[in-house]
Parts: sequence; structure tokens; C-alpha cells
Amino acid sequence: MQRIIIPILLLTLTTFQGIAQQRQRPIKISGKVIDSDSGQPLEYATFVLQNADSPDQVTGGITDISGNFEVEASPGTYNISVEFISYKTYSLQGQSYNSNTNLGSITLSPDVAQLAEVEVVGEKTTVEVRLDKKVYNIGKDITTSGGNVSDALGNIPSVSVDVEGGISLRGNDNVRILINGKPSALAGFGSTDVLQQLPADAIEKVEVITSPSARYDAEGTAGILNIVLKKEKTLGINGSVNLTGGIPFNARATTNFNIRTEKFNIFNTLGYFHRESPGGGFNDNTYLSEQSEFDRIYEDRDISRNDDGFNINLGMEYFLTEKSSITGSFFYRWSDENDLTENDNQRFVDGSINSRTFRTEDQAEKDNSRQFSFNYTNNIDDDGQKLTADFQYSYDNEDVLTIIREDRSIPTDSLIALENIYEKQKQDDILAQIDYVLPLGDAQFEAGYRGTFEKEVNDYQLDTLNQGTGNFITNQDLTNIFTYNENVNALYTQYGNKYGKFSVLLGLRLENTELRGEVDASIDSQALEELVGEDVDLNFDKNYLGLFPTVNLVYEISKTQNISLGYNRRINRPRGWFINPFPSRSSRTNVFQGNPDLDPAFANAFDLGYMKRWKKITFTSSVYYQRETQSFEFITENTGQSTSDGIQIIRRVPINLSTNERIGAEAGMIYSPAKWWRMNGSFNFFTFSSDGSFNGVDYGTTNSSYFARLSSKFTLPGKIELQANSFYMGPRQNAQTESDPMFSLNLAVSKDLFDDKATLSLNVSDLFNSRKRRSFTQTPTFTSDSEFQWRQRQVNLSFIYRFNQPKEQRQRGGRQGGGDDDEGQY
Repeated sequence: MQRIIIPILLLTLTTFQGIAQQRQRPIKISGKVIDSDSGQPLEYATFVLQNADSPDQVTGGITDISGNFEVEASPGTYNISVEFISYKTYSLQGQSYNSNTNLGSITLSPDVAQLAEVEVVGEKTTVEVRLDKKVYNIGKDITTSGGNVSDALGNIPSVSVDVEGGISLRGNDNVRILINGKPSALAGFGSTDVLQQLPADAIEKVEVITSPSARYDAEGTAGILNIVLKKEKTLGINGSVNLTGGIPFNARATTNFNIRTEKFNIFNTLGYFHRESPGGGFNDNTYLSEQSEFDRIYEDRDISRNDDGFNINLGMEYFLTEKSSITGSFFYRWSDENDLTENDNQRFVDGSINSRTFRTEDQAEKDNSRQFSFNYTNNIDDDGQKLTADFQYSYDNEDVLTIIREDRSIPTDSLIALENIYEKQKQDDILAQIDYVLPLGDAQFEAGYRGTFEKEVNDYQLDTLNQGTGNFITNQDLTNIFTYNENVNALYTQYGNKYGKFSVLLGLRLENTELRGEVDASIDSQALEELVGEDVDLNFDKNYLGLFPTVNLVYEISKTQNISLGYNRRINRPRGWFINPFPSRSSRTNVFQGNPDLDPAFANAFDLGYMKRWKKITFTSSVYYQRETQSFEFITENTGQSTSDGIQIIRRVPINLSTNERIGAEAGMIYSPAKWWRMNGSFNFFTFSSDGSFNGVDYGTTNSSYFARLSSKFTLPGKIELQANSFYMGPRQNAQTESDPMFSLNLAVSKDLFDDKATLSLNVSDLFNSRKRRSFTQTPTFTSDSEFQWRQRQVNLSFIYRFNQPKEQRQRGGRQGGGDDDEGQY
């Protein structure tokens, strides 16, 4: 009996001991969170695990880029919940877990009740930090109501927009602008002017990508701004009408219209604008060389613009199956711009006026752009395997006639010059792209190809009046046809995974760049050598092959804070107008000239970021460093030539300097002291240094600058909202030019009408009329003091009416096959 009892007791003891040890050993609870409509993973959703016996014991985690989560806990009984902004909370009570458990896919549905609440939708969360970018949901910024895309970008942290509409990221203007993740005619052809023609209310969100992953173009040493435009997914017929009028006279009408069924989605946008934008400035040049006939020349400019434009975007998304769809769209833009610049020139000798002239530049530009886009999307399975293919063709045609007349009034009245400039620019762009995503458990693999093929033809003719015969004569030295080709073929692959609290995204992109230029002109060799230099070849064919690695890491300190680290290599390719060697004629004495000898610049960039969320505060910050070789720098020099009346001609030209190093830090904070009050502020400080020489002159320099913005918004009784946005740009300096600081303030008030179906807004842009660029340039032969204002203070009154659309509805994407947010349509 003893032989039987003892083994049984020992076996029982061992069993209980094993059970006790098993209960003490942690288990893993995992799963995946997806959108109930689109089936797409939800990144940064919160998984909460609460001990049912001890409610104070709470643990949890945040989903990664693939929507996956994994939490360690002791065996026991738990209440679980999954939460995500503007989605209904998923919860289960009293669940027993005694071993590793995979909960599978947990689907969350949008909370329609929340979507209708003003204080929640587009307001509660403005920034999302992801492995390779920050996503800013535009929400309801009433200061840009009736404004354009450039106005909206000016309110995004890290982004600044200068007085001419030029966009920079962290003080660096070499930023790549994408629309829905792709180069687009909607963003213009190498120019940001078109963004001033598109309405701000077309934007869903803006992705600030300072450490781009390998799936993005390597173009843009500063990084990428991806503008994601709205795409309505609500079943039925819906849309909106937006009307705007302003002073100086400004009128805009935009309509959005959608028809959505279970099988297709038809979307359409129409827009028309008329804009009058007065501006102006001055140049005060003092000449130090004894060769100059004048000691000082003062140019006072007034600019009046009278522009009209129309655009239409029409497309349809057709769902082939529950998981696949094709989308086709057509975009057309037409504009008729008429700009008149009047330039009063005063020339001094020994402090007294020697002569005075009046110059007018009357420019009429007609622009037609077309873009055809096709997309195929196949969500192969529910795990996230996906294949997409895109084809895009864009065509742009610009016809410009500029009449330049200059008359002398002192000492005598006479005609100095009368010129007609005919310019035709045609550009063809083709984009072909294919991307494949393969989930591998918690990991994800991506690979793809993108080819972009651009051809730009500039036809330039200058006719000058022969006062002796009264006939116009073509200037053969400046008349030319310049053809520029840029072809880029790229292959990429990237791999992402999560290891505990670390998320990793590694990528490699291979790009081949071909740059070709060809000039058809009758200019003689001596004049050509004087124009561009002895060793410059106007007919060139350059080829560059480069590898562009990317590394992005995120460490989750807790569910409310993380640290990120990014590295990437980038390229800056010269645009067509950077290359074209024939000078502009906007001024006889101050000209811009391209440099056909420009090579691409390459940069290595590092970014270290930190984000922390509290109940009412979201704080983001980063420190960044960039080293760029063969960087572009615009230098100003005396050409050694003079006008017919003895004025030295000064030119501004881009060159490749040796290196450019930039280091900076930025911080941003979103704070909601109360439901009716919201504040948003950011600060960016950077310092950069460059070295290099050109034509025997050393252009090395070191400079520090900063910019800051602060926005405050108040929700008042009676559905009234007030908002103020302020921006300050600190002083800055390059090798030759010092720029003064600049401050601007925008104010707005809005009221909801007709059961929130309509909104009336009044806003003032640049309240103090202080958005002016002041700068001072000094060279060994001359100094130049200048001021320029692109647009005066603007007052707009806007009215928007929505039908079958919740106010400020957040777009979620429709059913499977509808595409992700990056593929939205305008």
C-alpha cells in the first residue's frame, strides 16, 4: 500500500506544483485590429487588458503599422477592450486566459455619433506619428476657408511658405510635393504656383515625411510633403458647394459631387476662380565699381494680377470583386493670367538724379493641363497581402506673351526699348508604378517599381523694335528652343517588423537618373561663350545610378510616448529652369540665368524624434542633421556687360557648391485647456553652413535661423468659432544675402447654419499687411537693398453648403478594394 500511496502523493504534488508554476509564467495575448469597412489595419489602436479580479491592474499595448498587437500578462480572468479615435470601442468581459492566445482579427466600426460632433471630429487628434512620417489631419481650419492649398500648408508644423508661395520644410526649399502619394499635374510641373489655384477644403490630410521610406521617390533632400485629397465613401449621393468672395477682389466657386453604390463610386469636382492680387517691392542697388556709369539705381515696382482659372476632376472607381477595383480619372486645368509690372527707375550720379525711366512688363499667360490616371488595386487576402498598379499621363501647355516697354523721362522724353517675348512651354510626364505588399506574420515585406519620364520643351523668341525702321527684329543670340529630358527608373524593397517595443522599417531603393539637354539656336560661338562660359556643353546626356538606403526605428516607451530614429539618403535633381542657360528678361539689369553644367546634389539625413501624449496635450519633437554634397546655391554676380544706356547687368545663377550641412531642432504642442479652447504651436531652429567657390570667389557661409507659429481656436455658444494663426520667421543669411525677420497674423470667425449643413466664414489673411521679404545683398562690386510683397492683406467671406455629408466627416475608405488613404481622389 505504501508503494502505491507515496507515488500518488508525489505525482499529485508535482501536478499542483506544475500548475502553480504555469500560473506564474507569463502568457502572450495577441491579435490584429482592422477597419470594418475597408479591412485595412489600424495603426496605433489601443488594446487594454484589465484584471477582472483586481480592476486596478491594467496593462495593454498599441498596434503596429500592420495593426498587430502583443501583450504579456499572467494567466487569469480579464476584461479586454480595443479603442481608436472616432471608432466604436470593442470590449469583452470576464475572459479567461491560461495560455498563449491569438484573438485573431478584431474589427472596429466608425462611430457615426462621434463623427457628427464638432469637438471630436478632426479636432481631438491632429497628428499621428508613424514609422516614416507624421500625419496632420487638417480638421477645420477656418483661417484658410476660401483659401488655397498653399494657405493650408502654411499652417502645418515644420512647413513654411514664403511670400511668393515657395514651400520649404525645416527651412530647406528642396521639398518634394506629391498628391495622393504620386507626382501630379495637380501639384504643378516643378512649380508650386498651381497649389495657389486649388482650394484648401480639398485636403483630407498632409503627410510630413522627413525620413521617407524606400517606397517614396528619393527626390527632395528636405523630404516629402504628401497632400492626400478627400475621397467620399458614403453610399448614395453626396457633395458640397463652396462660394467665396474677397477684397482685393477674389471670387471662387467649388463643387464636389459623389455617387456611391455597392458596385461603383463616381466622383467629380468643379472649380472656378478669379483673383486680383496686387503686390510690389523695390530694389536699391549701389555700385562700387568705377566701371559703372551710375552710383546708384533705385527700382520701385508695382504689380497687379488679374487671373482666371477653371479645373475639373472626373473619375470612377469600379469594384471588380469584394477585394479588387479599378479607378480611372481625368483632370483638366485651364488658366488665363494677366500680370502687369510697372517699374519706376531712378539713376543717380554723385547723389543726384541723372536719369529716370519707366518700364512696364505686360505678361499674358494661358495654361492648359491634362492628366489621365488609372489605378488597379487588389487586396489579395484578409491578412493584408496587396497588389497595386498605377499609370498616369500628364500634359501641360503654356503660351506666354510678354510686352516690355521702357521710356526715359529725365533728362528727355524718349523710347529706350520695346520688346515682345514669345514663350511656349510643353511638358509631357508619364508615370508607371507597381507595388506589392506581403505580410509575414508580425512582419511586412514590400517591393515595387516606379518609372517617371519627363520631357520639357521651351521655345523662346525675343523680338526687339528697331526704332530706325519701325520694325521688330528677332534677336538671334537669345532666341532658342531648349529641350530637357529627365528619366528616372527605380526599384525598391523594404521590410518592417516589430520586436517587442521596437518597430523597424528597413528599405533600399535603386534609382537610375538620365538627364538630357539639347539647344536649337543660331547664336554664334563667341556670343555663346560669353553667355554660358567656355567649358559648358549645352547639348548634354548625363547618367547617374545610385543606391538610397532608409532606416526607420520606433521604440514604444509606453502606450502614450515613443522615440523614433530615421536615416535616409536623398537626391536633388536640377529642374528645367535651373538648367536653361538663356537669361530671363523680367529686368534689363537684374536677370536670372540657368546653369546647364549643374549636377544633382546628394544628401544623407538623420532624424531623432520624441512624442508624448497626455489627456489634453500632445507633444512632438525632433533633432535632425543633414549633410549635402554638390548642393545648389544661388549666387549673384556682375556679368561684365552693360545695357545700351550704360547700366551694369547683374545676374543670379545656381551653382554646385561643395557641401552644405544643416542641423536643427523642432518642437510642437497641441493643448486643449477646455472643450471650447484649443491651442497649437510649433518652433523650429536650424543652423547651416556651406563652403565652396565660383569664378574665384569664396561663397562659404554659416548662419542660424528659426521660425515659429501659434494657433488658438475658440468654440463659442451659438455654434460660433474664432481662430487666430500667427507666424514668425527669424532673420537668415546665405553667402551674400541677409534677410530680415517677418511676422504675419491671420484671423477668422465662422458660424454653422441650417442644422450644421452650412458654414459661413469670414477671415483676414495677413492682418497687419506685414508679410514682406526684406533683404540686403553685398558683393565686391555692388550692394542691393530690396523688399518684395507677393500679395497684400486679403479679406474673404466664404459659404459652404453640404448635402448628405456629416460636418467635417473623417474619410475612412469604403469597402475592400476601395484603396487606402494614400490613394484618395480629388
